[in-house]
Amino acid sequence: QVQLVESGGGLVQAGGSHRLSCAASGPTFSRYAVGWFRQGPGKEREFVAAISWNAGSANYADSVRGRFTISRDNVKNTAYLQMSSLRLEDTAVYYCAADLRLGEFLFPDRLELWGQGTLLTVSS
Repeated sequence: QVQLVESGGGLVQAGGSHRLSCAASGPTFSRYAVGWFRQGPGKEREFVAAISWNAGSANYADSVRGRFTISRDNVKNTAYLQMSSLRLEDTAVYYCAADLRLGEFLFPDRLELWGQGTLLTVSS
């Protein structure tokens, strides 16, 4: 069974860059599509980005496209979310999720695996 652990959250300045990591345990991580969701204060959870098992496809929310890049290293069993031009509204708990099918990221309640989340705070 694959387990996900996010890291890299913290306090960053608006306009800056930062990277989150999602480390997976288990031998089958490379079979899974991986993605990121976030939930800001007083907001509902929202999709951020997702990447297919072989990094051949990636999807982004409109709010982060061009600023965030999702990637993965199947040797290290880790996925990343590189964020740039950070805005105050990017402040949120960021969650890593995984599923065998990339299409399932349209239906977050059906995703197979979730991490515990990591808090990113963007300050002015």
